Amino acid sequence: MKNYSNIGEFKSKGRLFKESLSKYRSPFQRDRDRIIHSASFRRLKHKTQVFVNTEGDHFRTRITHSIEVAQIARSISKYLKLNEDLAETLSLAHDLGHTPFGHAGEDALSECMDNYGGFDHNLQTLRIIMFLENKYLKFDGLNLTIETLDGLLKHNGPPKDLNLVEQLIGLRSFKNMIAYKNQPSLEAQISAISDDIAYNNHDIQDGIKANLFKLEELIEIKFFKDIYKKYKNKINKTNYNIAIYQIIRDSIDLMIKDLIMNTQTNLKNYRIKTINDVKKTDKMVVRFSNVMQSSLDEIRFFLRVNMYDNKNVLLKNNNGKKIIKILFDKIKNKPLKYISKKQLSKDKYRAIADYISGMTDRYAINLNKGLK
Repeated sequence: MKNYSNIGEFKSKGRLFKESLSKYRSPFQRDRDRIIHSASFRRLKHKTQVFVNTEGDHFRTRITHSIEVAQIARSISKYLKLNEDLAETLSLAHDLGHTPFGHAGEDALSECMDNYGGFDHNLQTLRIIMFLENKYLKFDGLNLTIETLDGLLKHNGPPKDLNLVEQLIGLRSFKNMIAYKNQPSLEAQISAISDDIAYNNHDIQDGIKANLFKLEELIEIKFFKDIYKKYKNKINKTNYNIAIYQIIRDSIDLMIKDLIMNTQTNLKNYRIKTINDVKKTDKMVVRFSNVMQSSLDEIRFFLRVNMYDNKNVLLKNNNGKKIIKILFDKIKNKPLKYISKKQLSKDKYRAIADYISGMTDRYAINLNKGLK
């Protein structure tokens, strides 16, 4: 296999606030450790992935999802001889800005913030690591590397709405150290697509565990039908749950192999030899083959019909939305009861959005009960 290690960002451009280098850890290892030790990361264990956190002990939460994304991203980066630490860091941090109650909570908070600058969970991640996690005497935030900031800002590719970035972050905050139109690093692209691999497969597993659909129903998707055929005659009542794990493992393995092979082909075809070559391409380099992407689309459709649009799941999500909107209105009327005068003085509504988005499901539910 060709060595692409010169593409990996092994040398950091540094941080927004200068710090001396560590003798024992790379800049990206330090970034990772700062994220893991943050309060926002710990809160992810009580934040919804699909099922509200109070529903069961074994469904995915944001923290287990983030760890699973990091494991996949690190494996892919290692094989391609890229920077594993950067890919892991981006994966662990990518959901820090998520609200309670998953995407339903984000939709509700976005609606509340429509007239006050908007809300976006990816940009909220940057607000957290740049301004809200305060543990250092010399600066606000965690002061992560430029590469980590760039990768998180471009989790879904170069930002399409710089006005929103200006509203939530402030373009000057990046000190002209990020080129907004450039493509993200390969490590950032790997982290983003590892997110897709993780949630598609693990939502399938959680959906079966929640009795929203059965393992046998997966044969509606050709991709899973081909995997299921291998085990069909071996599955019985005794090993049914083990068979689910096996099929999900095979699925993840096939997706990773396809992604690696297609990415290697793209690196060759696009003649990518340096970091700058990656940044200046007009499309993502880390992509599935067309055949695998078609399978992913099928899986997403299946999950939409059988899981995300399930009436019981929607009911829980709608309850979460109501809680977010009630909390926003209550806090808006008496903000000093919940938020410091210093935070409110900068931007009252942004401070409220910061406060609500940082809540866990449980905290939001209990606070709402206390308000009644």
